[in-house]
Amino acid sequence: MGNRKYSYRSYSFAVLAVVLVMGLTQCHSRSDASAVQTMPAKADLQSVDTSPSVLSWKTAIARVARQTIPAVVHIDVTQRREISNPMLPFNNDPFFHFFFNGPQVPRKFKQELRGLGTGMVIDDQGHILTNNHVVAGATEINVLLADGKSFPAKLVGTDPKTDLAVIRISADEKLPPVAFGDSDKIAVGDWVVAIGHPRGLDQTVTQGIISAKHRSGVLDPTSYQDYLQTDAAINPGNSGGPLLNLEGQVIGVNSAIASESGGFEGIGFAIPSNMAVHVVNALIANGKVTRGWLGVSIGNPTPDQVKSLKLTDNKGALITDVVPGGPAQTGGLQKDDLVIQYQGQQIEDAAALQGRVGNTPVGEEARLLVMRNGQPVDVMVKIGNLDDAVRKIAATLKDRLGAVVRPLSTEEAGQYGIEPGQGVALAKLDTGGVLAKAGFEKDDVILDVNNMPVEGVEGFVALVKALPPHQQALLKAVDHRTGQSGFVQVTIG
Repeated sequence: MGNRKYSYRSYSFAVLAVVLVMGLTQCHSRSDASAVQTMPAKADLQSVDTSPSVLSWKTAIARVARQTIPAVVHIDVTQRREISNPMLPFNNDPFFHFFFNGPQVPRKFKQELRGLGTGMVIDDQGHILTNNHVVAGATEINVLLADGKSFPAKLVGTDPKTDLAVIRISADEKLPPVAFGDSDKIAVGDWVVAIGHPRGLDQTVTQGIISAKHRSGVLDPTSYQDYLQTDAAINPGNSGGPLLNLEGQVIGVNSAIASESGGFEGIGFAIPSNMAVHVVNALIANGKVTRGWLGVSIGNPTPDQVKSLKLTDNKGALITDVVPGGPAQTGGLQKDDLVIQYQGQQIEDAAALQGRVGNTPVGEEARLLVMRNGQPVDVMVKIGNLDDAVRKIAATLKDRLGAVVRPLSTEEAGQYGIEPGQGVALAKLDTGGVLAKAGFEKDDVILDVNNMPVEGVEGFVALVKALPPHQQALLKAVDHRTGQSGFVQVTIG
């Protein structure tokens, strides 16, 4: 994409106020599970035939808009947080006070940010699907319905890995939900309709086609990306809104655009509905998503690999590494195996396999068809738990760093102004370890390693493992006490 920048579709306004404060309350990433009703059966979400068998092409878009707009909502969010005073390091500097005649500066300020996005009603219990980046870290969430009624909303759960979230309102009447379609059946060239609130312009309807499928590498590389690409106009404020087929079924959740100007340039991305339905059911039932783990590193075959491995084409997911003792090794998968089917479904690329494995229940036996030395081989693998795997991977750094890392919580990311999925926090420190000797403390945050951004726990482990023993590394860190960031040089063991 050259120098093209990818951006989320939330729309943030300027800071409204900066005042002195001694404390700040942040919202939790999930609401009280006891207050959330159970989601209807998956079949109810996955859809209903809402259209005649023969579509009237002349009025199709108008019909989709008419039947869907009542289920599309405008979301206003407010985030209040504490930020460290950038002048604090000079507070005790006599030269600073002499030349600038400055008074003693406060340690922290209170900051209030506002933003907006779109959501869609998914059941008659008031559950609403939107993007994680719309509501993550919000102190207050307010929902405006198509009929003009406004309600406060509670956060049910978020999933930064797919950029999805569920909120809930308590309405005084049953709300009309959207109907979900099968995103696997949508084809490149099919007409689609987007509905949302770009730049606060409520109930805006645009149309286009599916430009491509299975797009990855758009945002956080450690996230679950298998985007639908569309040229239907999507702008700031559209995030969390539906992308619909001409039968009025949701086949995607609008999430991001590729843009150099910050506005629409013909390239938008939507999260497939099949992925969204799985996440929604998990968030409503448990407040979080538990994912399956295969225990491999995968990629898309390059032209050189296709030739050297004697593959017929570049379709499938190529196994580039196998985690020792992981499910894949136990099941018999090997490096350079090309996965072409998973549970009987064709695998187009690495992103498709990652998504399928993530959606597989932990402990389930999965059948994979791989190409090995030019021959098809069936392999059965018992799927592991990704959360357990991340903890085990994080623990592998203890010998080299004298520390165990963990993901940042939603509250921490909001407090430090860090994008979801970025950085790691220190969960444990050995007093005689490399990081402790360098002055790090528990809950401090590491953002970069040698100017390479840390993309979560797995990304941090990969960056550290790539460093030769006893090499110096420059870490960009955040002090959990003050929120101040700076660089620390350490020698990795």
